[in-house]
Amino acid sequence: MPRTLLTAALAVASLCSVAEAADKGIRFWNLTSATVSKLQMSPAGKDAWGPDQCRNDPDGAVDHDERLRINGIGPGRYDVQVSYRDGRTCVVRNIEVKDNGVFSVQDRDLTDCSK
Repeated sequence: MPRTLLTAALAVASLCSVAEAADKGIRFWNLTSATVSKLQMSPAGKDAWGPDQCRNDPDGAVDHDERLRINGIGPGRYDVQVSYRDGRTCVVRNIEVKDNGVFSVQDRDLTDCSK
């Protein structure tokens, strides 16, 4: 394959990868050891909780190591409230959310919890 044709093919492949990444939207990655049964977000420090994002998932919950597409949220800093099937609810504060990015919550982040 001529060098210019190879360069053009690589450029097109790179642009396709960027376009695919841009279409993924904002996603939550559950890195806690339990299944999240409810996830709500609020602009950081506002306690203005939005809708349950778990409703975006086919089974209504986010298992460990599963990703969930987030709707109706733009880039910024958010407090994230996660609830579990055992009745525990935790708030993780001031998480940075990037456009077309992935944010996660891990067990070590769960310091503000109630049951």
